[in-house]
Amino acid sequence: MEIWETTQQAVAMLFSGDTTLWGIVGVSFSVSGIAIALVIVPALFISFALAYWQIPGKWVVLSLVNTLQSVPTVVIGLLLYMLLSRAGPMGDWKMLFTQKAMILGQMLISLPILVSMMHAAFQSSDRRAWETAYTLGASVPRAMVTLMWEIRFPLLAAVITAFSRIITEVGCSMMVGGNILNYTRNIPTAIALETSKGAFAQGVALGIVLLVLALTMNFVISFGRGNGHLRT
Repeated sequence: MEIWETTQQAVAMLFSGDTTLWGIVGVSFSVSGIAIALVIVPALFISFALAYWQIPGKWVVLSLVNTLQSVPTVVIGLLLYMLLSRAGPMGDWKMLFTQKAMILGQMLISLPILVSMMHAAFQSSDRRAWETAYTLGASVPRAMVTLMWEIRFPLLAAVITAFSRIITEVGCSMMVGGNILNYTRNIPTAIALETSKGAFAQGVALGIVLLVLALTMNFVISFGRGNGHLRT
């Protein structure tokens, strides 16, 4: 019965326009959105280079990327905390406990995920799309765009996976953001805080937001793949 009442309260909070609740959602989406936007282009070039160019020590880079994927987010947060603290080498930047620090942390988390998944997509792509565009006189960027269009669904899946990872991570955001209300408190840190206080309604409401987001993104991928299949 308590679960049902808590869920009702959570839904009421969502539809009542609670400023605190939606402020937390806004922080979470803006920080994660900026972070993923800043790493998409570098990830595309890195993954393309690893898949199509003969780079010395390529296996070392790929091993490093795969290793970074498994590093706990709280460890990344700890590293950034030491770098950005007053005693750290980047202390003069005064980024600790700011959204900029959270964005930097989420960029570090999402980049290896994007590179790994995009590299796999490029490796499984038809090289003839790249070779044909390039031999017909297309510039390197234009030929890359042609190739990326051919593998757009795996690339989209990589972006969605990376975004899902950073918007739900709590360790790094807590370490470098400080969980400051109306500034650095995002969805996962707010859920952790409210649950620890026994205030489950807001936590459930924020959990519903994440659930709807996950369902929406998976629907986008499934719908896109379905349409792509029908066109072929």
